[in-house]
Amino acid sequence: MQIASVGENAVLVTLAETSSPEVAAQVGAAAAAARRLLGNDLVDLVPSYATLLVLFDPYRCDHASVRTRLREGLAQLATDSDSGGRTVELPAWYGGEAGPDLTRVAEHSGLPEQTIIELHSGASYRVYAIGFAPGFAYLGDVDPRIATPRLSTPRQRVPRGAVAIADRQTAVYPAPSPGGWNLIGLCPLRLFNPQAEPCMPVAMGDRVRFRPIGREEFLDLGGELP
Repeated sequence: MQIASVGENAVLVTLAETSSPEVAAQVGAAAAAARRLLGNDLVDLVPSYATLLVLFDPYRCDHASVRTRLREGLAQLATDSDSGGRTVELPAWYGGEAGPDLTRVAEHSGLPEQTIIELHSGASYRVYAIGFAPGFAYLGDVDPRIATPRLSTPRQRVPRGAVAIADRQTAVYPAPSPGGWNLIGLCPLRLFNPQAEPCMPVAMGDRVRFRPIGREEFLDLGGELP
């Protein structure tokens, strides 16, 4: 673990050189620990694949005290890949009008579409990072048999709730936006709601599982047709 000053009121905690489910679990645990360790001195936390950016109030503390508290408090972090975080279930309506690229993923993998659905929904994915857009959680790792490259030309508009694959990552688009990932389904739940508390149903370090549903349940759960 390395802790470096990266701004007048920020330090960067680097937990590893590469990402993995184990490292993602440690980042999630480090974020929870940093929140406890710094208390009211904390301004914000930005967890990512293998790092944690800690923003603190420079009128209440300084770099030295923050680094000392973090170094001592994070030294005993658990390394168990299953430690910390919750398991969050997201319903997903796969294929057809909900997943126009499911056929492309099937052709790339050489597997039937139903097998793609079973492999995608049968895995547990770690939340590696949240970014690109509020509520956009990068989830991994997708089964290598269904890993599919991004589209050569991104779409100008991807609908809210689109369940997508890009290489060995999967995600749910929280709002309409451009995007080049392969769309295989739709999730009816909102991945970002600024009026809700918490504003996102998933957090860094959580695990996500997808539950296949049909069109009727998708609409019953508040899903919007593309």
